[in-house]
Amino acid sequence: MSATHDMLFRTLADPTRRAIFERLCRQGEQTVGALTAEAGVSQPAVSKHLGLLKEAGLVRDRHEGRQTHYSAQLGALAPLMDWTRQMAGFWESRFDDLEDLLKRMDQ
Repeated sequence: MSATHDMLFRTLADPTRRAIFERLCRQGEQTVGALTAEAGVSQPAVSKHLGLLKEAGLVRDRHEGRQTHYSAQLGALAPLMDWTRQMAGFWESRFDDLEDLLKRMDQ
């Protein structure tokens, strides 16, 4: 697995970070204040999570006056989607082989 995959999995493994990312995906661009209001953690904690999401390429920030707005970068999930497809193909093949073996054993 590549370093990109590792970073994405590690970043999304944290439930608070994942919730912040999901909220940005579902509700669109949000300020730190708006994200903090529903995050259940302090503003400095939200900012730290956003920094890690940004480092992983999962969010982008935009400054407007004194506020920073964050938005999800769905394209950053492409490596995970590719990996998931590969793993699904691998397991489908394994289950097909198992099904063939079981059919041969029943005969």
